[in-house]
Amino acid sequence: MKKILSVVLAAALILTLCLSFASCGGGKKYTVGILQLAPHVALDAATEGFKQALIDKLGADNVSFDYQNAAGDPNTCATIASNFVSKNVDLIMANATSALQAVANATTDIPILGTSITEYGVALGIKNFNGTVGGNVSGTSDLAPLTEQADMILSLFPDAKKVGLLYCSAEANSEYQVKVIEEYLATKGVTCTRYPFSDTNDVSAVTERAANESDVIYVPTDNTAATCANTIGSVVIRTKTPVIAGEEGICAGCGVATLSISYYDLGYKTGLMAADILTGAKNISEMPVQYVDTFTKKYNAEIANELGITIPEGYVAIGN
Repeated sequence: MKKILSVVLAAALILTLCLSFASCGGGKKYTVGILQLAPHVALDAATEGFKQALIDKLGADNVSFDYQNAAGDPNTCATIASNFVSKNVDLIMANATSALQAVANATTDIPILGTSITEYGVALGIKNFNGTVGGNVSGTSDLAPLTEQADMILSLFPDAKKVGLLYCSAEANSEYQVKVIEEYLATKGVTCTRYPFSDTNDVSAVTERAANESDVIYVPTDNTAATCANTIGSVVIRTKTPVIAGEEGICAGCGVATLSISYYDLGYKTGLMAADILTGAKNISEMPVQYVDTFTKKYNAEIANELGITIPEGYVAIGN
């Protein structure tokens, strides 16, 4: 009887300790790897939103982040991805296309969420993409309505007949955006010319050529262009060539206007998806790619003034 009583008391003590531990936030601890392609205001904001969402949902004590920045190098992305796999992190967030491609090539087991990805079908080579990647990959897209961006060119510069499309040829999502813009503007009688640059080394020379041969330049949401936005800006301001940009960060460096999203909100949405995956509330293989709902017309007051361009009502100055 004494032995039975001892066992019962021991079990009760263990149960009490377990309940006490859980009530003090001692639940499952998660380690999340974050692979960000490059330091940039938009990507930085997405990462911060992602982290905050997980902290809000899981508690700061229950999630730790292994943040790694590849400094714009796809080869470094592959190395970081392999390290995350060897550490067997619970989930990987891949911020930007090259980061997603590297992580998707590194593991088919660890859940992967992309963010700041324009088009998942293009990024991952999925034909007839239906909105759900499947397997261990999902995430959020930063794709703004491209035809509405093209309409900004037509409304702000109605006399423009030659539009230069400036983008990095190494980024598949940039090719996708350029193609959509090109086809849409062609229906409006506007001639588009592509000006691809291979990397940061030739962006200045290619921008110079585009600026001299175009009435307006369009720069899509492009990570390499984002890191070179000030370089592009130094050329187009000197040549007085206006730029319509795919996102706010690029516009802040070289553009006149953009139709932009909040990258913090995009990252936060990604973080909410991560919380559902980690807690088992949802199966990543069944989660469709998610999009933001709100887009804002923004303009760069400094560059607009420098080029003598009057921005109509309905636009918000960047930084306000």
